[in-house]
Order: sequence, then C-alpha cells, then structure tokens
Amino acid sequence: MIKILILLVIAAICGSIGASIAGASKKGCLASIALGFIGALIGGWLSQKLQMRQILIINGIPVIWSIIGATLFVAFIHLISGGDAKKD
Repeated sequence: MIKILILLVIAAICGSIGASIAGASKKGCLASIALGFIGALIGGWLSQKLQMRQILIINGIPVIWSIIGATLFVAFIHLISGGDAKKD
C-alpha cells in the first residue's frame, strides 16, 4: 500500500513539474498523476531510442525522463488542440 502511495506521489510531482515547464500549470492532482505516468512511458521510450541512460530512478519511475516526457506530452496536446499554453 505504501509503495503505491509513493508511486502516485512521485507521478504527481513529475506530472506537475512537466506541466509547469510546458506552461499549463493549472492542472489537478489526478491530471498530474496521469501526466506523470504518461511522461514516464514517453520518457522511457525516448531514452531507449536515444540510447541514453535513465538517471534518478525512484520506485521504478525514471524521474528526469518522466518530467521530460510529461513536458513533451503537454506541449504536443497544446500544439494539436490549438490552445495557448499561457491561457491555462
């Protein structure tokens, strides 16, 4: 139970940092958790494709790559939706 809670907190932190970097800082807790998990998937895939090692792995989540992946995901969503990242 504690491992799941820690995993959710790490994902929320990574997702909220990634959203803030992309300019969409007004996200809720569940959205930040989802962004953290999506960012971990995108970041992990990207690090494998670029053949770069994963640093700062906490509880199975590559934190730095999760933040990078969440940032790229939020930026991509804003790009395809036509929304201005500053208006969130």
